[in-house]
Amino acid sequence: MNKSEIIKPIKNDKMNPKMKTTVLQFFLLIFLITSCSVEKGEQFPLEKWTMTINNKGKIIELKDNSTGMNHLLPERESWLLTLKQDTVILKPQQASFQKDKQTLTLNFENNISVQVIIQPKKDHITFEVASVSSEDGIDALIWGPYYTNLNNSIGEVVGIVQGEEFTLGLQALNQKTLGGYPWTDDDFLPQLDIFSQSDSENMEKEEGTPYTLYSVEAAKPVHNGSSLQAYTRNRSHDRVIKNWGHEKYLAPAYNDGGLVGSKIALFGCATENTLHTIGEIEVAEGLPHPTINGEWVKTSPVINSSYLIMDFNEQNMEECLKYTKLSGFNYLYHSHPFASWGHFPLLQNQFPNGYDGMKACVKKAEAEGIHIGTHTLTNFINTNDPYVTPIPDKRLAKVGSSVLTKAIGTTETEIEIESPDYFNQFQNNNLRSVVVDDEIIRYGSVSENAPWKLLDCQRGAFGTTAAEHKTGSSIGKLADHAYKVFLGNAELDKEIAENIADFMNYTGVRMLDFDGVEGTSSTGMGKYGEALMVSQWYDHLNDDLKSHFLVGSSRTQHYLWHIYSRMNWGEPWYAGFRESQTEYRLANQKFYKRNLMPGMLGWFRLTESTPVEDIEWMMTRSAGYNAGFAFVSSLQTIHSNGSAEEIFRIMNLWETARLAGLFPEDVREKMRDTSTEFRMKKTDDGSLMLTEVFSHKFEHENKTRQPGEPLYSTFEFENTSKDQALGMIITAQNADVSDIKMEINNYKTLSFPLVLKKDQSIKIMGTGEAVVYDKNWNKLQSFTVENSEILVTKGKQTVTFDCKFRNTGDNANVKVELILLGDDTKIN
Repeated sequence: MNKSEIIKPIKNDKMNPKMKTTVLQFFLLIFLITSCSVEKGEQFPLEKWTMTINNKGKIIELKDNSTGMNHLLPERESWLLTLKQDTVILKPQQASFQKDKQTLTLNFENNISVQVIIQPKKDHITFEVASVSSEDGIDALIWGPYYTNLNNSIGEVVGIVQGEEFTLGLQALNQKTLGGYPWTDDDFLPQLDIFSQSDSENMEKEEGTPYTLYSVEAAKPVHNGSSLQAYTRNRSHDRVIKNWGHEKYLAPAYNDGGLVGSKIALFGCATENTLHTIGEIEVAEGLPHPTINGEWVKTSPVINSSYLIMDFNEQNMEECLKYTKLSGFNYLYHSHPFASWGHFPLLQNQFPNGYDGMKACVKKAEAEGIHIGTHTLTNFINTNDPYVTPIPDKRLAKVGSSVLTKAIGTTETEIEIESPDYFNQFQNNNLRSVVVDDEIIRYGSVSENAPWKLLDCQRGAFGTTAAEHKTGSSIGKLADHAYKVFLGNAELDKEIAENIADFMNYTGVRMLDFDGVEGTSSTGMGKYGEALMVSQWYDHLNDDLKSHFLVGSSRTQHYLWHIYSRMNWGEPWYAGFRESQTEYRLANQKFYKRNLMPGMLGWFRLTESTPVEDIEWMMTRSAGYNAGFAFVSSLQTIHSNGSAEEIFRIMNLWETARLAGLFPEDVREKMRDTSTEFRMKKTDDGSLMLTEVFSHKFEHENKTRQPGEPLYSTFEFENTSKDQALGMIITAQNADVSDIKMEINNYKTLSFPLVLKKDQSIKIMGTGEAVVYDKNWNKLQSFTVENSEILVTKGKQTVTFDCKFRNTGDNANVKVELILLGDDTKIN
């Protein structure tokens, strides 16, 4: 640019009219641009955060008041409320605020309007649907999704999205407001680990991702952030949906007031105060707020205490209490006390005095400071229960119905029906049962062509009476489960919930698991069915039970987070003590933490041959994750395991220390590594001494080699700790062994002058004494081993092992475990 092109400043006030007009037009344009960029709306300033909704019904601000930062995700739109019509999401076109009434009217296309009541509180703000001009054609009303840039931690079930310093959350304030989004018609919500998915928008479980018992609900990750969401389904009419393993399932209409009454709370707080804030919302909004000994259950130290599962009865109660006290646990749990599910009569051989017998057991236990729990399968109904026989309850859940096209007598085994729909689905058809009037009929198959017939029928099934049925009679396919049980509809489920509560109210049982709660999907309402049943149970408890109970479940549900004390997932039936679902158990701890739930490690089982070392491994994990567990045992197993009483004392020592919070975080971090092991003992002065254990495991196999070739095995390991005597456990597997010799570092030799029978073990713990045990750890003999106290210096070590095998079976070998100890640490 040359000098003549430089615009020079105007030195006088006098501007020619043309230039003056141009300048005025310029400033008017700037004003219009600026004013258009500022969205008008209603601001709701709360103590910790501020929310702003514009005049279209879109949220334009979720601001942390302490930093002034708006945590909305800028690239996504966050509407306060939308409507779902088939596959179309309707967004509001206009929002009108009435401050004096604290109401907001949202106008949609097709002349639909929704009125929302707004109530700002200290740290949260509630939104409730007061009216909908017309619900015709509306499938669901959706709160959000509200997109945020907070993704340090996301609690998908409890409904929180967290940054380092600030948290936003959503709480559904009644059962029909489901945490989540109408991703599926069955409202079961996607049961998957969203954090393992390659695409956080994909609500179908990807191949190779872990199996979970929890679902994606009120919060989820999105690209660059997170979202919060909830919805209410319009249930005013019957729907045919994919549900409970069936392509066609009739979800019946349910009268719950429709979309009106759908209600949520949004909250913001400092991250460290999240749990406390949710507790305040529970109290302020009348949500369930259970306590134990006067303290909110979510903050009570009792919430993740371990418990003993042992099938006590009226005869053995005193001995079961003995071992519960020896373990240091305060809860004793019966795995299967009921003769049937539905009405829940007790097993006569265990409780001949029925509920009074259970009540007497509870009284004995509570006199010792121990509380009683029982296991059940929620809405499962046994075929011998009065809900089924001799007259089936009209409220048994049905997959769907048809009608008879031809009358039948009492003996026909082929039944003509109008439509095969609902009857020819066999993927989850475990009892193949239909109900006509008061008769249950089982069938083998369905004809392939019209006239449609149920074939190979068994009349008067499950103790019902075969009867005549007229043309046009309704015939319903009963919903069932692989456990060979029937299920209830929503009303029957609520009655069953009251039956469970009545049992607990009468007997004083304070602990329960809603195992199989996913069976409430028989209602056709998914997570809503769960919420209705469990809430009915909670509401029916007496005040004494509400003041102290522990309850878990086999599935999660956003609203029920307030009722459930904890989840305890992980089962011992599938592999060895240390191997059964270990990855799954530990992965669950991450889920619990991000959803503000207490840590629990699942069930572990004492067998006749469980060694002390496995128990210390389990207790190390329990301390590391500050997680309780269930310990499954029986009096027969305890009597057979020679180490049982020592095992119970070890659990007592560790559990008492964990609940007292004695383990420092640096030690707990190391304990979360499954390869680490620790021992703990009480010293003479009463303090606790923790010692890390370094275990090196090898196997010496029965070999066949060419003449002259050595048969011994060579093992190498490293002593990273101090100089010490070597501990060891030697176990004969699938053979008897003799002439056992070990050579340490090619010059120190240990010999064992005995025949070690199959499954027997020799244990030396650095004292010079060797003890021989049978496979159940009953002591058989002890003897002194020469050179057993030879010191192993720090550094790399070499051990050779040899023996003679006799009476060999398949895979005969000797298992050798070499044990070294680390430094001692006082923890109190």
